[in-house]
Amino acid sequence: MTDCQGDGEGASTPMELYERLGAQGDKVRSLKSAKAEKVEIDAAVQQLLMLKMDYKKMTGQDYKAGCPPSEDMAAANNGPAADGASEEDTVDPWNVSTTNAKGVDYDKLIVRFGSSKIDKELVDRIEKVCGQKPHRFLRRGVFFSHRDMHQVLDAYEKHKSFYLYTGRGPSSEAMHVGHLIPFIFTKWLQDVFDIPLVIQLTDDEKYLWKDLTVEECHRFAIENAKDIIACGFDLNKTFIFSDLDYMGACPEFYRNVVKIQKHVTFNQVKGIFGFTDSDCIGKISFPAIQAAPSFSNSFPHIFGSRKDIQCLIPCAIDQDPYFRMTRDVAPRIGYPKPALLHSTFFPALQGAQTKMSASDANSSIFLTDTPKQIKNKINKHAFSGGKDTVEEHRKYGGNADVDVSFMYLTFFLEDDEELEKIRQDYTSGALLTGELKKKLIETLQPMIAQHQERRKQVTDETVKQFMTPRPLNFNL
Repeated sequence: MTDCQGDGEGASTPMELYERLGAQGDKVRSLKSAKAEKVEIDAAVQQLLMLKMDYKKMTGQDYKAGCPPSEDMAAANNGPAADGASEEDTVDPWNVSTTNAKGVDYDKLIVRFGSSKIDKELVDRIEKVCGQKPHRFLRRGVFFSHRDMHQVLDAYEKHKSFYLYTGRGPSSEAMHVGHLIPFIFTKWLQDVFDIPLVIQLTDDEKYLWKDLTVEECHRFAIENAKDIIACGFDLNKTFIFSDLDYMGACPEFYRNVVKIQKHVTFNQVKGIFGFTDSDCIGKISFPAIQAAPSFSNSFPHIFGSRKDIQCLIPCAIDQDPYFRMTRDVAPRIGYPKPALLHSTFFPALQGAQTKMSASDANSSIFLTDTPKQIKNKINKHAFSGGKDTVEEHRKYGGNADVDVSFMYLTFFLEDDEELEKIRQDYTSGALLTGELKKKLIETLQPMIAQHQERRKQVTDETVKQFMTPRPLNFNL
């Protein structure tokens, strides 16, 4: 269990949960009075908030200290959750699940994680600063949350540049379309702001978490790099690195890892990531390795000894715990806090309740799929928001909010007006599920085919060029 979840799960009665809340409140107060590390206090507060949400779910009322639950509240525990409240979403770097067919409640997640919503004002400001129409991921809320993006734009307007950092955990040879989301957006950011980019391949992480050999993880990293390069990144502005290679080749990077490790306690990583005493020590120390690329002097071949260049990290929201930790440590070791742009999750074909699995071939469209496989997967497995019969669908219409084909079009169909017309036609019943699936097939088949063509052009020599530490062309 991570800091993203409450631990009211084991409480069988409102009174038990009430007592647990009291104890957690005492813990928060004692940490504050002892002037504990901020990240440790934040983790305890998050747990307190989760318990309060569990209490509200169980009793239908807000928790109040000194007001124990009545028997009426206890009876409510046997009925449906108050106010139609659903089970709490699970979101951490390794697990994402929800009981809601529409997917994770991102507004609640913003509150839980303490980030800021990407509103129309910010999207308009990005358009003004970069002089380009905002990417469809911004226009449609695919990237929905941020930390310090206004600060990045303030600095950029004063001709103070920044750099980009994103990554990939290479757990298999084949990537799926969901894996492309951060890279498609990062390429757009690189192009419009004309800035350098570092891409971390965490092959060390996959070795620690998965039943794979070191050699397999490193090979997957190289194969994944080919798919990433095929997204069209500029060789002169992009450095891709494998942790297993770079950690031993760059003393400055490892020094930053050690600095971060020194400033994060075992209790803190347990609170943030939910590690237990039975986890290997490699897992406990890994977060410092994912944090290190947030600091510019981890890349001396690009930035020299400069440590004042701010980093912007586009990533899925499940990676945020790593960077909450990083942002807490940064000022204590003399570095600027990284800024973040968070994306929503790309839904599995079977529905938005879970993330896709690279181990389940039918849970997504893979970048290696043939046109026939794409067609068959969508027709057979894509969860539909349509009605059971054509007559019912024509009469009542479909639900675009839970329909996976429509969700996928939201990610990949460029034309806003066409997308809105599809939504209206599907909702009114004018467009049938089969026709909606056909539109998705016609959108994805050429997109995947073009990606495969570009990937064929990526040779081992090309990968070596991208992964060789070297100066990059940019103006900072």
